[in-house]
Amino acid sequence: MKPIVLRPKPVTRPASIAAAIAAAVCAGCAVGPNYHRPTAPVPQQFKEAEGWKPAQPREAASGSPWWSVYEDTTLDELEKQVDVSNQTLKASEAAWRQAVALVSQTRAGFLPTVGVTAAATRSGGHGAASGAAGGAGSATSQPVNQFELSGNASWDIDVWGKIRRTLESNVASAQASEADLAAARLSAQATLASDYIELRVADEQKQLLDETVEAFRRSLQITQNQYTVGVVAKADVITAQTQLQGAQSQQLAIGVTRATLEHAIAVLIGKAPADFSLPAAPLGAAVPVAPAGVPSTLLERRPDVAEAERKMAAANAQIGIAVAAYFPDLTLSGSYGFASNVVAGLVRAPNNLWSVGAGATDALLDFGARSAQVRQARAGYDITVANYRQTVLTAFQQVEDQLATLRILEQQFQVQDETVKSANQAAQLMLNQYKAGIVAYTAVVTAQTIALNDAQSLLGIRQNRLTASVALIQALGGGWSAVSLGSASGAGAILSAQDAAQAR
Repeated sequence: MKPIVLRPKPVTRPASIAAAIAAAVCAGCAVGPNYHRPTAPVPQQFKEAEGWKPAQPREAASGSPWWSVYEDTTLDELEKQVDVSNQTLKASEAAWRQAVALVSQTRAGFLPTVGVTAAATRSGGHGAASGAAGGAGSATSQPVNQFELSGNASWDIDVWGKIRRTLESNVASAQASEADLAAARLSAQATLASDYIELRVADEQKQLLDETVEAFRRSLQITQNQYTVGVVAKADVITAQTQLQGAQSQQLAIGVTRATLEHAIAVLIGKAPADFSLPAAPLGAAVPVAPAGVPSTLLERRPDVAEAERKMAAANAQIGIAVAAYFPDLTLSGSYGFASNVVAGLVRAPNNLWSVGAGATDALLDFGARSAQVRQARAGYDITVANYRQTVLTAFQQVEDQLATLRILEQQFQVQDETVKSANQAAQLMLNQYKAGIVAYTAVVTAQTIALNDAQSLLGIRQNRLTASVALIQALGGGWSAVSLGSASGAGAILSAQDAAQAR
């Protein structure tokens, strides 16, 4: 609908018009279903935690990061660099800022769009003169100037709640993006902690193999001495040499594992592998186990669960947007300005012109397109509900898995620790008996091989326990809370502030 143009007297806008418009907007209701969080399967307690008292239960102190339970200053420094330099997190943080900007863009739709137009034209010629006079053109027609200056405004009246539902969807999407950022942050932190633990275990394996190589070298010397005096055969010397070389091969192979882990840690903290190195150091013996807490609280502690829930809210609002398409779009528009054929005195009352108008648009026949859009939106919402419930189930599975792993590995470690002690005693006894000429050297080799394998198995169990403790903390959310979404303590605000500080 074209606006009605009235002139020349200036317009006065009664307050009653604005009041009537505001009343119409307030009276309008947002069509479509209001969001209510669907139910999800939540157990009363964690099955694998029942009756188990961890040997090293520990939870990070209030205000401390979750990795502080490992009491490792090197790990602490590395984890701090993840927020600052990890490029995957920077990409997720930028995606969150995009979502937040879209929310601000949508909010602007509640207010009128105001613009200004300035134009100057000069026209002439026989055609212009003919059109102006309504008759034959004149060869002496003079060019005509026209100057205009006007302001205009357009306001989309959100009677049916289309803009409100769009804002609702975009706000929920921004919160889902922030939860995704928090999940990516927790994943990077947990991956770094696991890689760091594996690297330190590799350091201890290297130390174990260094000691083993030295012990096998002494055994070789003993057999050579025995062979020199004619007590043993040449075969014992060859066997001892073979055993030593096998241990040396393992000693070298551990370097590949360590180098790979060091490179992975460098990338996680945003550095080129060539610019990063980590000296060898021992790993703490304690395996801290975070208390699992009440299962129902897990829904608020897992960022991936919060992300799935916020996606449901966004999809629910999309149903309202689709339903609003059945109703007409209402728009108010107006303009006020001046027009004259001379610039001087353009902005004067005799030159003013104004217009006000209202428009409504609606589709009368769309052959089922809108109903299909509503069905599509409802199906999209059902997808997010199923994904949410699956995410909840996966969250509980991960917690149960790590609780069972930690409980069983704790028992296995105790048994394996005793096994290592026995194997070491057996190897020493066999070596003493060989020196006394009681047993063959093959018995020594067998006992020493068993002792080395048992010691390596013990280190493997220890590594699995530590990585399982990291996985449990990650499964429990790493101290994150859904309350932080959109707040100054949220992952988005923290990383954005750190990026700004780094830019300065």
